[in-house]
Amino acid sequence: MTYCSKCNIDIDKETYLASFKKYKKGLCKDCQKDNFNYQMIKGRIAEALIEQLFLKLGYRVYRYGMENTIPGIMDLLKNVSSDVSKIIRKMPDLVIQNQHGEAYFIEVKFRKDGCFSIRDVEKDSDKYPFENAFFIIVSKKYIKCLSYKDLKDGKEITEHTKNYLGNIKEFETDKETIIEFCDYAKKFFERVD
Repeated sequence: MTYCSKCNIDIDKETYLASFKKYKKGLCKDCQKDNFNYQMIKGRIAEALIEQLFLKLGYRVYRYGMENTIPGIMDLLKNVSSDVSKIIRKMPDLVIQNQHGEAYFIEVKFRKDGCFSIRDVEKDSDKYPFENAFFIIVSKKYIKCLSYKDLKDGKEITEHTKNYLGNIKEFETDKETIIEFCDYAKKFFERVD
């Protein structure tokens, strides 16, 4: 017998395995829905933090992700796995533009442990279609960033790497402002698992 790791009800092996693959824990279908909503909220908070950070730094910021560009698309794409749907799902969250007119794709992720690598981007061997994107990782301790190219070249974001957002040469940033937003992240995610 297999049990949901959250509510402890008996679940079938297929549900358990699918949940474990997606969430790294065996959850019943109701708890999977709750977990999905929880993950979505954490992601949206991280996106809002980064959006406000770049606005304060004087960038123009545009919400670009699939949920912003094509309202209702998430429901439409449920259980669809065509090439087009995979590209739509991978649309970066934001487009930012500096005072010189240079624009960048930004993908924002919250990671409790602050770790991120190419394995997180190219799951199931799907190639990431936005090769000039930057991945900004918000954690409980810091805000770090790597380009997709750096990730493809084998670089990773870990607790010990020094790839802080303020060190990214493409962006004109102010370290004090970034520290301010790191403090916000600590407050918002302090009790998040």
